[in-house]
Amino acid sequence: MGDDHGTARPLRADARRNRDRVLQIAEEALASDGLTISFDEIARRAGFGVGTVYRHFPTKEALFEAVLLGRIERFVADARALATAEDPGKAFFGWFATVVEQAAANQALCDLLESGSRMALRPGSTLQDDFAAALGRLLARAQRAGAVRPDVGADDVQDLLRGCLVAERRARARGGAVRMADVVCDGLRVTGR
Repeated sequence: MGDDHGTARPLRADARRNRDRVLQIAEEALASDGLTISFDEIARRAGFGVGTVYRHFPTKEALFEAVLLGRIERFVADARALATAEDPGKAFFGWFATVVEQAAANQALCDLLESGSRMALRPGSTLQDDFAAALGRLLARAQRAGAVRPDVGADDVQDLLRGCLVAERRARARGGAVRMADVVCDGLRVTGR
């Protein structure tokens, strides 16, 4: 993710490594601890002083946004890459299951996707729209191929994705082995496929 100001000089190699390390540690911390993790704890885990974290991310929200939106951007990139897959049904169902699996294992990401909000994005960001469009393309191709029921739309699938995240987290908390994405995907399949 770049600097929002657009006027920043490129980072020196050591500064880039420090920023990347902060992002890596923050991503791990958010996955396990959620949005309650402190700047001080992230700095400690990264092996830096808190000033190093603040130099790259002036607020806790800016750091969390960079981590979470970076993950959403990867989901979008994955969906775009699958948009021309040979088997549209396999591409759609695989992507759906991957999003659920990865998001359910990440407390903060799960919270963000479950909310159904506009993802607390930077002004002017198109990431929510990009996510919806990428999902829509995968869905439309899978429906044209006869793999996904024709009576569901992209908004329905996003709602199912959010519900699946809640159910998956609850199942994991109980120690359950049922993969909720499999159950939902089975319901989305055209009967007989």
